[in-house]
Amino acid sequence: MEYEYSNGILKLPGMKLTMLDKIVLDFISLIDCKYVIISGYVAILFGRSRNTEDVDIFIENKGIKGFLKFYQKVTSTSKYYPLNAENANDAYDLMISTGSLRFAERGTFVPNFEIKFPKDQADFYSLNNALIVDLGEGRRLRFSPLELEIAYKLFLGSDKDFADASHLYITFKESLDMQKLKEFLSELPIKKSTIKNILGTI
Repeated sequence: MEYEYSNGILKLPGMKLTMLDKIVLDFISLIDCKYVIISGYVAILFGRSRNTEDVDIFIENKGIKGFLKFYQKVTSTSKYYPLNAENANDAYDLMISTGSLRFAERGTFVPNFEIKFPKDQADFYSLNNALIVDLGEGRRLRFSPLELEIAYKLFLGSDKDFADASHLYITFKESLDMQKLKEFLSELPIKKSTIKNILGTI
């Protein structure tokens, strides 16, 4: 993959957008608070060839009023609907518990957008230290830092997650902050043998 990286901004010159990329950009345009995209779509945008049923997003918790504004903005369009909430108050209750809110394009179930509030230190780190991905023509997305994304994928531990981690590591090895990556790897309960098998010696 051809890219340019400088000062926390990763540019993808000449990238051809897929249908999924266009849907993500459209949905993100409705979010008027701080957000960060995490998990599978991170690897997919950066060239990993696999399908996904959802796009995972953390959004800043700006309280009930801020959330209601966001919910109404999304649902007032003719394009998206909530899959697992009947109204805005139910949606907020779901968000502040251990659940997540899902939106999809009307008439479909997948792909859907899984929206969560950050809950732990890693979540907040992703939200506050996002990698800015510049797709050209003023189109930008906020992604989980690659070092954290790689470590967390190894922690999750499925074959799909291992493949995502390997793809991100190989693609961006020359631009990664190796010290940060090692810190994230040491903070999560990941076997050293797993790290070596997937990433090699770092």
